[in-house]
Amino acid sequence: MDPDTFLTTLYVMIDDFDQMDLAPELAHPGPPSSLSRSEVITLALFSQWACFPSERAFYRYAWHHLRPAFPHLPARSQFNRLQRQHRDAIVTFALYLAQGLLNADDAYEALDSAAVPTRDAKRRGSGWLAGQADIGWSNRLGWYEGFHLLVAATPNGVITGFGFAPASTKDQPLAETFFALRHQPASRLSSVGQSICGVSVVDTGFEGRTWHQHWAEDYDSQVIGRPRRTSRRAWPKRLCHWLAGLRQIVESVFEKLDSIFRLQHERPHAVAGFQARLAAKVALHNFCYWLNHRLGRPSLAFADLLDW
Repeated sequence: MDPDTFLTTLYVMIDDFDQMDLAPELAHPGPPSSLSRSEVITLALFSQWACFPSERAFYRYAWHHLRPAFPHLPARSQFNRLQRQHRDAIVTFALYLAQGLLNADDAYEALDSAAVPTRDAKRRGSGWLAGQADIGWSNRLGWYEGFHLLVAATPNGVITGFGFAPASTKDQPLAETFFALRHQPASRLSSVGQSICGVSVVDTGFEGRTWHQHWAEDYDSQVIGRPRRTSRRAWPKRLCHWLAGLRQIVESVFEKLDSIFRLQHERPHAVAGFQARLAAKVALHNFCYWLNHRLGRPSLAFADLLDW
């Protein structure tokens, strides 16, 4: 598919969603916005492709190629402010897509976490996100500075919820907040989404019989994860392989977010900007899944979806 057709399809779907599912935009003092909410969300999603290595690179592309479709494209700084302003609408659209892609036979969600570096951990000084991002450990990256991302995905690879915390946050307290918000939603933290079946498949980072019992009793969230190999309750090898096979889908989702939507190259100056772009990546992931399904293509075949 050529980029223009993709962009038109994306805009039509977002505009329909905007008119039918979102509350009307609130009036703000000053001159009217140069872009409508639908246009901002469309550009926010489209800008997450890895072929745009930075926000500056996307804006150069938009200025030279997209002005016929978006004649009132504002300055880059203003577009970034509009993107942050409509962060919640982007989150809502991402979860709206997920709800439309669920299958009745989805028996579990795969829950896992990943490192999102935002700055070289060896650099001096506190950086832009002092007190919000910090130092944590990743088996893949080693020590890094940034955020700890948690994602829930269906067996087919649809992202149903996400959230993040400072890099030093452990998996169990991150999952505690995630399950608690799903059990008792809060409008300011809606990105966790809704549980589709109450069963989550996890890895050893979420281990702990006390944690699992607490989540089941207090949040109606059944967690299935193997204990560590050193535990007296260690599972047989075949059962461990079976569970690893169920969890493989969330690893594929992280790979798409990293390589196709450049998650590992985020260098935010403000948390609000990171939240908006992360929501845009999740929404673009779910939209590409939906589009592949409509075109009869493999659901997660994102790399060759557009003919750049």
